[in-house]
Amino acid sequence: MLRTPRGGTEPGAAAADGGAMSIGTVLNVLRDEFPEVTISKIRFLESEGLVEPQRTPSGYRKFSVEDVERLGHVLRMQRDHYLPLKVIREHLDAMERGEAAPLPTVGRQRDGEAVPERPDAPTATRIGRSELLAVAGIDEHELQEWEAYGLVAPLEDGIYDAEVVTVAALVCELRRFGIEPRHLRVMKAAADREAGLVDQVVAPLRRHRNPQTRAHAEARAKELAGLTVRLHTALVQTALGVRLP
Repeated sequence: MLRTPRGGTEPGAAAADGGAMSIGTVLNVLRDEFPEVTISKIRFLESEGLVEPQRTPSGYRKFSVEDVERLGHVLRMQRDHYLPLKVIREHLDAMERGEAAPLPTVGRQRDGEAVPERPDAPTATRIGRSELLAVAGIDEHELQEWEAYGLVAPLEDGIYDAEVVTVAALVCELRRFGIEPRHLRVMKAAADREAGLVDQVVAPLRRHRNPQTRAHAEARAKELAGLTVRLHTALVQTALGVRLP
């Protein structure tokens, strides 16, 4: 449900235009649920065709209630499902046309579980550089910084594995607490060491001639990866004296 900002609407922002809101009022409405949203972000989503507010003769944007609800849907799908903006736009456009539009998925969901096993749901396994920039809400300079610290890396053809979207979202969330990419080098180094340990265990199985043995190696790698993540979480919680929900 759309909520009005604390203290009511901006003076004159929605009264004279039949409920139309200025971009500042829209920002206040959205920040109740999305505290990290900015005017620049709203303008960027407009430039990407996610919303099309009306313009006054003097050029000011005027957003309808439907525009604000659509922005909320976009931000929610970015936050909860890490979907590229192109995928979100196509999904919302299909819904507006009255078409059956199963929610697409990219990588993993926010809770870390595997994506739902739904045969009719399209799944993106790769993401382009421009899409990664859009879904993470960063610019080229920031992405280059992430790459310099080894937090993300493109594949040989210059695109990214969908799991990078999850990494990007988490890096952005940590940045809200003042944790910069350079601070995350220690986490990347720890992850590389853990991955090396798992690879050391399963490498003999992966080199086996028997296809079933190689398949068993992949299953074993996933199992070991899950155990190392759980152990890492438990060790961090123990060190901090906290327990995650």
